[in-house]
Amino acid sequence: MENVIEVKDLRKEFVSYSSRSGLKGAFRDLFTRNYKIVPAVNDISFHVKQGEMIGYIGENGAGKSTTIKMLTGILTPTSGHILVNGMNPHKEREKFVRTIGVVFGQRSQLWWDIAVQESFRLLKKVYGVSDQQYKEHMEHVIETLDIGPLLDKPVRKLSLGQRMRCELAAALIHNPPLLFLDEPTIGLDVLVKLKIREFLKEINEKYKTTILLTTHDISDIEALCDRVVMLDEGKIIYDGLLEELRSQWGDEKEINFQFSSPVSLPQLASLMPDNGVIWSQGSGQNIWTAKIPNEEIIISTLIAKVVQTYKIKDIKINEVSTEEIIRNIYEEGVRHG
Repeated sequence: MENVIEVKDLRKEFVSYSSRSGLKGAFRDLFTRNYKIVPAVNDISFHVKQGEMIGYIGENGAGKSTTIKMLTGILTPTSGHILVNGMNPHKEREKFVRTIGVVFGQRSQLWWDIAVQESFRLLKKVYGVSDQQYKEHMEHVIETLDIGPLLDKPVRKLSLGQRMRCELAAALIHNPPLLFLDEPTIGLDVLVKLKIREFLKEINEKYKTTILLTTHDISDIEALCDRVVMLDEGKIIYDGLLEELRSQWGDEKEINFQFSSPVSLPQLASLMPDNGVIWSQGSGQNIWTAKIPNEEIIISTLIAKVVQTYKIKDIKINEVSTEEIIRNIYEEGVRHG
């Protein structure tokens, strides 16, 4: 399988001006400005194979949107090498845009005042899509995203969820092999999110569409992506399987025990003193939580010992959530950085 995206030592610097204070400062700013050069994307390298669905994640200001803008040809890199669909996004603009679809959660590609289907018609012309191709592909898209009833409405009359579904359809009119989604589910309700996720899975299976997704919604990533690329302050701090990220960092489980009668910390601590089990009092009567290494033998031994020694009303095992894992990685990254 060939690479759809190849990025090597990619860098984007912005000039950041600072203003001096007071009238005198403002006057001096007219003639000379204090500035510093800030790298938004700091020499990153990665590649994406055809048919992959990748979550591109990071805090605000980590460099995600800047990367997407370079990959789609909106921004020129300061330095480094980009190849997307075998082209340089900036130099072969005309030919290049026909091979990608882009949805920016914050920016529309539909015309505000005309009916959605008029926008579709214009985009169909722009991309040179034949009637036959349009019918074959778009009938399915319109039906799956459930936007048939919206086609004769002007975009300004649509709710955010309706508009985002139409934006997604618009990005797919020319059935591009590569789709960039920048925060596509921002501000949407759960049902619309589910519909969009199902649809993305479907086009990925049907057409092997490669999808690069930036999002703050970790459940989007869990539902769609096997691989994540994580950015912090313009650098890649993790690139690999979501599962590995989980097993590498999510190496603890929590077990909540509700006891029938009061127990003390020394009693619990003596059950398994040498296995890295940490007990803490939970909220509620006679509830204790054991933080425990995520190893089956330790987990089953602990549960067996507790149940043999004490009467128990309830027991619950919690996974550490991906969101928590990612937060921990950032906090570690910040401490180590």
